[in-house]
Amino acid sequence: MIRFILGIFGAVFTGITLTIIMAALVIGGVFWMYSRDLPSHEQLANYTPATISRVYSGEGKLMDEFARERRLFTPADEIPELVKHAFISAEDKNFYTHAGFDPRGIAAAAVEAARGGALRGASTIPQQVVKNFLLSSERSAERKIKELILSVRLESTLSKDEILALYLNEIFLGQNSYGVAAAAQTYFNKTLDELAPHEAAYLATLPKKPARLHPVRNKEVALGRRNYVLREMNQNGYLDQAVYEAEVALPLRSVQNGDFEGFRRALPPRNYFTDEIRRQLSRDFGEEEFFTGGMTVRATVDPKLQGEAAKSLRRELERYDRGRGVWRPTGVSLPDAVLGDEAAWREALLETTFPRDIDGWFPAVVLEVGGKDARIGIEGVEDDDDGHWIPAKDVTWARRRNEDGSLGRKARVAGDLLKVGEVVHVRRMVSDDDGSFIRWTLRQVPEVQGGFMAMDVNTGRVLAMQGGFSYQHSVYNRATQAARQPGSSFKPFVYAAALDSGFSPATIVIDAPIEVRSGGKLWRPKNASNRFYGPTPLRTGIEQSRNLMTVRLAQEIGMETVAGYAERFGVYDRMNPFLANSLGSEETTLFKMVAAYAMFANGGERVEPTLVDRVQDRWGKTIYRHDRRDCADCGDALIDAGRAPRIVSDRERVMDAITAYQLTSMMRGVVQRGTARKTVNLPVPTAGKTGTTNDARDVWFVGFTSNIVAGCYIGYDRPRTMPGASGGGMCGPVFQRFMKEAIKEYGGGAFKVPPGGHFIKIDRFTGARLSDSASGDHVVAEYFRDGEEPLFGVMFDGGFAMGANLPMFGRGDADEGAAKVKTSTGKTVVVPGKADFGSLSSGGLY
Repeated sequence: MIRFILGIFGAVFTGITLTIIMAALVIGGVFWMYSRDLPSHEQLANYTPATISRVYSGEGKLMDEFARERRLFTPADEIPELVKHAFISAEDKNFYTHAGFDPRGIAAAAVEAARGGALRGASTIPQQVVKNFLLSSERSAERKIKELILSVRLESTLSKDEILALYLNEIFLGQNSYGVAAAAQTYFNKTLDELAPHEAAYLATLPKKPARLHPVRNKEVALGRRNYVLREMNQNGYLDQAVYEAEVALPLRSVQNGDFEGFRRALPPRNYFTDEIRRQLSRDFGEEEFFTGGMTVRATVDPKLQGEAAKSLRRELERYDRGRGVWRPTGVSLPDAVLGDEAAWREALLETTFPRDIDGWFPAVVLEVGGKDARIGIEGVEDDDDGHWIPAKDVTWARRRNEDGSLGRKARVAGDLLKVGEVVHVRRMVSDDDGSFIRWTLRQVPEVQGGFMAMDVNTGRVLAMQGGFSYQHSVYNRATQAARQPGSSFKPFVYAAALDSGFSPATIVIDAPIEVRSGGKLWRPKNASNRFYGPTPLRTGIEQSRNLMTVRLAQEIGMETVAGYAERFGVYDRMNPFLANSLGSEETTLFKMVAAYAMFANGGERVEPTLVDRVQDRWGKTIYRHDRRDCADCGDALIDAGRAPRIVSDRERVMDAITAYQLTSMMRGVVQRGTARKTVNLPVPTAGKTGTTNDARDVWFVGFTSNIVAGCYIGYDRPRTMPGASGGGMCGPVFQRFMKEAIKEYGGGAFKVPPGGHFIKIDRFTGARLSDSASGDHVVAEYFRDGEEPLFGVMFDGGFAMGANLPMFGRGDADEGAAKVKTSTGKTVVVPGKADFGSLSSGGLY
């Protein structure tokens, strides 16, 4: 009997043993099979997550940030224990004791599922790490087995804190926040070490379902889950009872609920400058690296001058637009249902996509249109007892366009322009005397657009860039992306080629009619004044922006030579050598023009424009530095007091220094007595050139002092005529206002006279040589090269027949219909008949 019983026990034991062995073999076989082609877990030791690239000003202030995943990486030793304890309590309370997986957690999950409860994964933090980094998110037994194998391996490679740091930096926590540091900023605008226990507990609730635990939309559910995590922290010994009770009683506060100011409010609105940095660095380093590489970018921008550039350009664009007298509705409106409730219309207005980056302008909604005035509700401005109003007298400047495209009558009351529910811009009108409030005034984003840019002539550092009226209205950067005809602002490159080809500022060029046959068509260029001026010195040609002289000059030296100069200065990559292009008919960008003018200002040395001083990678290593000059004395500890270190530059020379000075001197005449004389008047020496293209479709001014070059372009995005526009009249004031502020900070002095030349006084009207003692408005001191005696009185006409259309020195009685004109010498000459000049199909006017 005993033997029989023992036999039964033996059989059972043998069966159990064989079952265990078979199960072990099967499990081992399964694990062996799935472990063969697993990804390497060792790569996690060199974890480099996608992190935010940030742009800082020269003063170290954060300007902008760019990221695909908004993540702020925090090393393991910088993550507070409170945050670690919150996530461990919420996700894996046995984290510090298990070996990568939690058998008790797996068993508890299995029992719960067997009882009909919810099926849960029971994944530990190491398992979640390998799933997030190395595996897919599919729900399958195969993935769970691989996850288990890799989590055990991971435990043998990294410490617990290193594994936890991987998890806390990688997880998605909602609101485009990846990792706990970014989430703390998003939800509470705090750093990790500033978090209270109840805030850390809320973050710990988010890994599994952040969208369902929004602090406002799902407040009650989120609060309950937060309190659960606090309870777990208390039970696990991370919070004592008193702290737990105090924390669990606190409300769920967040940025989203308006309890804290959002971190984004500390960031200035994105502008054209930082967006251009994004565009250029994405091109140079690759878009993926820029958006994920955690770069630290030091921008060249001067924040004060950037603000002045935006203000100055906006002022001119708005002035011209209001002068057109046409009101254009924004196309944005609020439903009638919200207008009667202040809280409702404020919320609806806040959610509209509407430009909010225009200094001093406020979005507003028309709440009521009365017999004369219109009542408005203004974003961010509290209503007073009487409400806010647009009075009738504020709208009389404009007419509203009808549905058929015609213009209605000039507005007499606010209702002629405004309709209830429309969203508009308004601005405070204040007294010029004491700054007291007068009324709210209606504004609109101009249809005409433009760009402005300023840079250091010696280093190429771009100090300010404005690519339009409002970045939030249009991200198109007209300073760098808009290719437009530069018009007469291109002429200095023609004159530079001429000066290097043996011409001098005193050389006489004939200003007379020209006919050019090209492609079977006849082109008759003309001066802006529709007049001819006869023999004229080169200096006067550029000061008064004479088109006919420029064409003759280009013909004389050859358009291939002119094109070579334009390409050398970077105005074009390849310029077509057509004669009309000497008047700036081929398109380029403001960015290229300003950079090219800088080389005139610095004496003819190549300078590369840059928006970035330095770029560092995520580890702080400098991977780009713009200024590559050497400091010869910086290592000398015995340098004399008061003596600056010697900077050595090996920059390429693109033009002769004497030529650069001659051209600069001639362009000073543009400002002093030429086409910019009425609008540009700075207290330091200033040179520049206006540009107004055919039919005033594009207007320009590019000018410079001894250390700053700045340029302005204005035109419609779809080119069309701007009545009454000119480069001097529109862009000149933009340059003037900006540079008045710039020279307060950067100063300005006389342009450096290069060695190797001498001054000779000439008559600027006739080009005749004068004595050294000569004086008067007609006298100008020109700089000539040593050893080259200038030839006075020699005339050039570019190979055109001078006398065919215009008798240069009078012809007796005029023919019938003839017109009398004065030459630059003051002589009266006769144009036989009424000249038919045709129309200028391309190029610059003045």
